[in-house]
Formats: sequence, structure tokens, C-alpha cells
Amino acid sequence: MTESAAQIIRDRTGGAPIRIAMILGSGLGGLVDEVDGTAIPYADLPGFPGAGVSGHSGQLVVGRLAGADVALMAGREHYYEHGRSDGMRVPLEVLQALGAEILIATNACGSFRADIPPGELMLLDDHINYSGLNPLIGEPSDRRFVNLTEAYDPALRAGLRAAAEAEGIALPEGVYAWYSGPSFETPAEIRMLKMLGADVVGMSTVPEIILGRFLGLRCAAVSVVTNMAAGLGNEQISHEHTKASAPLGAAKLKRILGRALGGF
Repeated sequence: MTESAAQIIRDRTGGAPIRIAMILGSGLGGLVDEVDGTAIPYADLPGFPGAGVSGHSGQLVVGRLAGADVALMAGREHYYEHGRSDGMRVPLEVLQALGAEILIATNACGSFRADIPPGELMLLDDHINYSGLNPLIGEPSDRRFVNLTEAYDPALRAGLRAAAEAEGIALPEGVYAWYSGPSFETPAEIRMLKMLGADVVGMSTVPEIILGRFLGLRCAAVSVVTNMAAGLGNEQISHEHTKASAPLGAAKLKRILGRALGGF
């Protein structure tokens, strides 16, 4: 599937180079409109996810963004859809085979911190795999023993922080906890995760970062806060609320990436 999908992308894009791969979370797909390039529906690419979650358009867009050669994935497969934590392995293998060196993941999340309210961003500096799942289970080679000490590349984080500062946008760093979903967390679970050291919680990103490091990609990730986590705010937490709130932070993220990507 990897070579078949890679060849389709080469044919459709005329062999356009790819250096930076990006995964766009719920409500963040509008970033694809900024790319000067070619859109390919996931349905045309073997091994790419189906359109399983509303708010994910399910397409790959390859082209130029802010002076960088990019491939944006507008949508991802989540563990809660089919019970596979390695659902994004083939897409990432394809983009790595096409030349990608960097992976930037984005997500919508719930915040535990009053200083990172809805509409704000958080740069991931670490994660807690609370689900206990791993996309490399079943991988036969010794490459499965991936070192995650610096899963979130320090140089990429520095570049994103500098871009945010230049744009006058707050970009605090913190720890993301991966919860499997699809149900949202309970207030008791949120209290537990806070005690464990998490700052935000979401249902994605961690398996993709593990896969990215497995494939030798330099990785970074940014969370868009769409709500305070269960028991910490007054919002009625729902997927519709997530989709409606995400564009507030997405506009800030677009400005940061517009300044940062060309320097990576």
C-alpha cells in the first residue's frame, strides 16, 4: 500500500517535493486553503483513513505553504474509530518515503490550566500515554524500541516559540495526555490526570508522534484548546463544541506556522 499510494501522489502532484508533513485536528482543516498545491481525497489513496469523524475533510494537500514544501493531512484516524492505534502508520510511511523529514501534529484538546483557556494554544513538550496503547505493538523488528526522551524536537519547539513571540501570540509549553475516547473524560479522571502531571487532554497525536519517531521524523505538536476539561468549566463539552471553538485557536496557529515553516 505504501508504494501504491506514494506513486499516486507523485502522479497527481507531478512529483512535488515534500519536506514537512502536518496532521490537522478537528476544526483545523481550514489551513489547507493556505496551500498552493494539489488536493487528493483519502479515498483515492490506499491505506489512508476513511472519513470517520465530522470536522475532518479527509484529504491530502501537497504544495507550498509559507515557503515550505508541505503535505497537509486534513483528517486522521483515531483509535476510537476502529480500535487500531496504528491507523496513521501507512500515511506517515508514505510521506516519509516521499521525502518528509518533519512531522507537525495539531489537535483540539481540553485544558486543565486557567492560564490556557479556550481559544489559546499549547506547545507540547512531552506526553502521557494514559491509554497504554501503542502503534508499534506487533512490529517485529528491534526498531520498535523507540527512544522518546525527546519525542518533541527541541529545535522545532524553539522555532515555533520564536515565531509565536514575533507574532505576539502566547505559546506556553506543557504535557498532553492521550485518552482513547470516544467518550469524554469524567471529572474524576481529569483530577487524576492533573495529579499525574498533564496540562491538557485529547484523543489523538500520541500514536502519531510515536510512529513519527519510529520512522526517523523530527516531531512537534501544537494543541488548540477548545474547552476546559470536565469539571473545570461551564461549557457543555461535545464534539460540536470542539468544532465550533477550534477556529479561534486555528487563526493564531496559522500565523505562527506562516512565520515558522520557512525556517525549519
